[in-house]
Amino acid sequence: MKTTTVSGAVILRTNPLTHQNEIFSTQRGYGDFKGGWEIPGGKLEPGETPEQCIVREIREELATEVKAEKILGVVDYDYPTFHLTMHCILCTIISGELKLLEHEAAKWVNKKTLYDVEWLPADKLILPAIEKLLVSEGN
Repeated sequence: MKTTTVSGAVILRTNPLTHQNEIFSTQRGYGDFKGGWEIPGGKLEPGETPEQCIVREIREELATEVKAEKILGVVDYDYPTFHLTMHCILCTIISGELKLLEHEAAKWVNKKTLYDVEWLPADKLILPAIEKLLVSEGN
C-alpha cells in the first residue's frame, strides 16, 4: 500500500472576546474527501522536515506565515487506497489573515465545539491531544 506523509497545522489562538483557546479547522474543497473537515496542511516534499513542510503549506494554502512550535503527535491511518502518516504540529500565526485559497470553508473551534464538525478519520485521532490545548480562562 502506498504511504503518504503529510504535516498538519494545529493553529492555536486565544479568542480576544471569549478568552478561549481555539484551533483553526478547514473543510476540504477538492479530492476524494471533499467536504470533510481537517487541520490544514499537505504533503512533505523530498528533503523537507515536517516543520518546514507546514510553514510552506500554510503559506501556499492560506496565505499566512506560521511558526512551527512543536510536534503534538504523529498519526498513522489506513485509508482504503493509501496509508497516511500525519505529523500534527502546533503552530502560531506570525503574519497574515488565513485566506482560503484551496478550502471550501473554515472555522475556529474551541473545546465545546471541537466535535461539532465532521472530521476526516485520520484527523479524529489527534483530537484528544488538541482537546488538552483547548482550555479557557475560568475552566
